[in-house]
Amino acid sequence: MNAATPRVDFYVLPDSGTGARLNFTCRLTEKVYKLDTRVHAHVCGAAQARQLDELLWTFRQGSFIPHEITGTTAEQTAPVTIGHASEVTLSGDLLINLAETIPPFFDQFNRVAEIIDSAPESKQRGRERFGFYRDNGYEIKTHNL
Repeated sequence: MNAATPRVDFYVLPDSGTGARLNFTCRLTEKVYKLDTRVHAHVCGAAQARQLDELLWTFRQGSFIPHEITGTTAEQTAPVTIGHASEVTLSGDLLINLAETIPPFFDQFNRVAEIIDSAPESKQRGRERFGFYRDNGYEIKTHNL
């Protein structure tokens, strides 16, 4: 666990749907990877993990982001990992949460990025997660894109 509490950034997208969230995740991951930052993307399930895995190779011409899909006990060898297990031993610089709930290990990261699209159900789940972080004293920043 980190000595400090993670900072939480909410990225509110103008578009809706999983595709918008995954594309933004690729752009954010590429940006922070170039800063030598270790990233874990927490996704909804195996299908979304495979979708993000493929997209990280193809979302932009010439992009290269070394990454791997992890299990519950896999060692984090790549600078970017993708997983959906709720019990993991990973820690790092940035957790990108694409799941509907906050993963129990979120506080093992220095920063948490919550990606919210414009769909009403995504906004509602985002508000619930925002409330949790706020009520528990986490530093929160909102970025309306």
